[in-house]
Order: sequence, then structure tokens, then C-alpha cells
Amino acid sequence: MTQFIATLTGRLKEAFDPAPLADMLTMGLLNLTVALTIAAVFYVLWRLVRMGFRHGLKKRMDTTSYAFVETIVKFSLLAIGAITALDSAGVKTSALLASLGVAGLTIGFAARDALSNIISGVLIFIDRPFVLGDLVEIDGHYGRVDQITLRSTRVVTPNGRMLAVPNTEIINKTVASYTNFPNFRIGVGVTVGVNEDLDSVRSLLLSLLKDDADYMVEPAPKVVVTALNDYNVALELQAWIHNERLHGEKAVELREKIFKILTKVGVEMPYETLDIRQIKPAQPAAPSVSAT
Repeated sequence: MTQFIATLTGRLKEAFDPAPLADMLTMGLLNLTVALTIAAVFYVLWRLVRMGFRHGLKKRMDTTSYAFVETIVKFSLLAIGAITALDSAGVKTSALLASLGVAGLTIGFAARDALSNIISGVLIFIDRPFVLGDLVEIDGHYGRVDQITLRSTRVVTPNGRMLAVPNTEIINKTVASYTNFPNFRIGVGVTVGVNEDLDSVRSLLLSLLKDDADYMVEPAPKVVVTALNDYNVALELQAWIHNERLHGEKAVELREKIFKILTKVGVEMPYETLDIRQIKPAQPAAPSVSAT
């Protein structure tokens, strides 16, 4: 028992000897300083590379391709910097990577949605259903494509909201682009009375497009009948515009002009109405009394 206590005491003295502890602390601080310095160097290197990209590569590539290349280079440089910094700090990165490889199946299963979004993001960059700045409609949400990341696509709506749409949603759904084609056709609907002269109404509506350079002469604008209702006739003024990005603004402007001109000339714009009346129940007949 005495021998055991003496051995234990000796081991404890060796473990808590100030000289080895000071050496370990000094070495740890040195490794940490080297690791932080390496990380800072790679971060500064990334900033320099990004500046070089913006002054050279950005002028030769479109915005979407440039964003994709910048993202790949950024994560590659920072990942190399992190591995180098950890290795300099004394962390065995080879063993760490091997451990991650063993656990890769579990991590991949747990993060399958994130990995699917990353793969979908790469496919979006390759397939190009839209580019940065396009006006799109995704699953009923309309807005401008502000950013495409490896996880999601950021769409800014007309009222200023930012929607982060997962890339897998974009890959698996129909995406409508309002700006991929050079021109755009707007359609504004209106209803007129069944007794109105459609040719006169058509001339009035087409006159609203004259002297407006935003509308195209060819294809020519037209007014078509879209429905014959019980109380009115549904019409639609269809016109092509040069700048597809103005389709929302021009549609709102044209709708107001249509209302004003039809009201001014007295064209009837009826709508269906329902007349609800309360029907009083019939009074029961008074019983007849016969004399006996």
C-alpha cells in the first residue's frame, strides 16, 4: 500500500510539474498563433483573389456565371486554409478526414436535404432556367432573382420581401420567367354591356396605345372577346411591349386608362348582381264553422 501511494504521488508530481506544463502551454500558444496567422493569410488571399476577379473576370463573364465561380473559389480557398491551419495547430487532419469518411454515410443521410439543395444549385448554374436580375414566378411567388447560392435562390418580391426558395423546389417545379424572351405581351381585361358596339369599343381601347413608344407596332395590338356572359361581354386588350421588365407597371397604367375612357364616353360596364328578397310565408286559412 505504501509503495502504491508513493508511485501515485510521483506520477502526480510529474503530471503537475510546472516546467512541462509551461512547455506545453507555450507550444499550444505557438501552434494557435501559427494557425490563426495561416487562417488570416488565406482570408486575405481570398479578398485579393476576389478583387482580382471583380476587376478582370467579372468584365468577361455574365453575372450568374461570375457568382458561381466566385462561390466555388471562395469555399475552396477557405477550406484549404482551414485544413492547413488545423494541421499547423497539431491537429491530425488526415485522421480527422478519415473519421469524417467513416461517418460520412450517417452525416450524408442526416443532411440529405442540404446536399440535395447543393446539387440542385449546381444544376441551376448549369441549366440556366434564369439568371440574376430575371423576373420569375416560382410556385405562385413572383419577384426578381437577387442571388443564387448553393442552398437556395433569393427572390425579392414587388413589395420588398425576400424569399429564400430551396434549390430542390426550383428543380422540381415549373419556373415561369418574364424576362428570358426579348419582348412581353400584356393583357388587360374589361367587360362591356351586351348591347354595346364592340367595334367602337375596340377602336377606343386601341387608341390608348397610340403615341406610346413602349408598345410594339409589330406584332400589332388587338382586342379579343374572351367570354360571353349573361350580363356582359368580356374583352381583353393585348399588346406587346419592348421592355419586358415594365409589364407590371404598363398593365396597371393601361387598366386605369381603360376605365377612364369607357366611363367618359358612357360605355356600359355592367356586372352581375343578385337581388335577394325575403318571401313572407303564406298565412294559414281560417277554419270554417258550419251551422248545425
